[in-house]
Amino acid sequence: MKLAVLTPHFAPDVAPTGAVVTRIVEELAARGHRIEVYTSLPWYRTNEVEPGYGGRLIRREDLPWGSITRIHPLPAPNKRALVRRAAAFGAFTTMAAVVASRGDALDGVLAVSPPLSLGLAGSRVAKARRAPFVFNIQDVFPDVVIELGYLRNPTLIAAAKRLERHCYARADAITVLSEGLRANVSGKVTDGTKVRVIPNFVDTDAITPASKDNSYRAEFGLTGKKVVMYAGNVGLSQSIDLMLEAATALAYEVDLVFVINGTGARRAELERRAADLDNVVFVDLQPIERLPEVLAAADIHVVALKRGLASASVPSKAYSIFAAGRPIVASVDEGSVIADMVSSAGGGIAVPPEDAEAFTKAIRKLLDDPGEADAMGRAGRSFVEGAASPTAIAGAYEELFTELSSKRPTTR
Repeated sequence: MKLAVLTPHFAPDVAPTGAVVTRIVEELAARGHRIEVYTSLPWYRTNEVEPGYGGRLIRREDLPWGSITRIHPLPAPNKRALVRRAAAFGAFTTMAAVVASRGDALDGVLAVSPPLSLGLAGSRVAKARRAPFVFNIQDVFPDVVIELGYLRNPTLIAAAKRLERHCYARADAITVLSEGLRANVSGKVTDGTKVRVIPNFVDTDAITPASKDNSYRAEFGLTGKKVVMYAGNVGLSQSIDLMLEAATALAYEVDLVFVINGTGARRAELERRAADLDNVVFVDLQPIERLPEVLAAADIHVVALKRGLASASVPSKAYSIFAAGRPIVASVDEGSVIADMVSSAGGGIAVPPEDAEAFTKAIRKLLDDPGEADAMGRAGRSFVEGAASPTAIAGAYEELFTELSSKRPTTR
């Protein structure tokens, strides 16, 4: 098959979504498919286009399996500036749609959201190149920004919801990460059967349980410490304030350190608030190749979503934490995918979102019983070993495009 993939991030960009899409493309290429990738210049790490990629609006790379076309993302310096971000997404979407619409017929188009606007580009490219369109939803927008309170204007909310329904209506199939997200999206389309669950994955060969005493700990002064870590986007959806509140409550533990590893819209604010906390360490986002080492360095990992977001977002980092054999304290909505997964796998403790007391007690419980914490880590590892592999997920997309193509009239 010949496919086009429209994604906001792709290797060497370090965004989690980019890592997932990159691996799917690699697996599809290994199956002999030709793939055109349309993405942004790398910018996720610092919110600026990375050195070596400047000076040109569009760059194209030809590869044995196809091509990568990278387009300037026009990143907004402040992720809270929703109008500026929307304008940047709109410009990137327009350029991607124009560039990707040129060419021969395709067997399928895959577009990834967020940004939601890539649904417009995906549908245009699919129409221009006579191919079925699959819209992959990583987080449900605009639900996330509405729940967070960052989008309050009724006119803008109505416009965003119209855009969402329009994109869903133009897709031949919509893929989501969980049954919870399927329930959300199915309620917004006339034909719920076109919403399919294809989860993200974890590479259990690349991420394995390893010693905590590694070079990451040595580099950041963590050797000999008990480490509670949040690793990921320090953004608007995550209730990372819980880390600071727990650090304050447990400051008497002289060998305990709370590590916030990542960058994002709230990083500077949290650093200011933690200025007087000697047991909080901030670490910049690490190269993707170092992920197994980062995950291994913690005794306890944290997954934290603000209240009400579980039906619109699934933190896929939980799978990687389980693969590393570490327990999770998940501060998420009750009944959410992550809460149910943590409980059913026996891989950690789920507590209500934004509940500092419950969160701190869960941390304290695992610190007091390292044997139970280790058992939870082993249980989490066992759970993900039975989950879908990257090869299986790529196979699911291959089957989906084959199914959709068989239903379309031959026009070539």
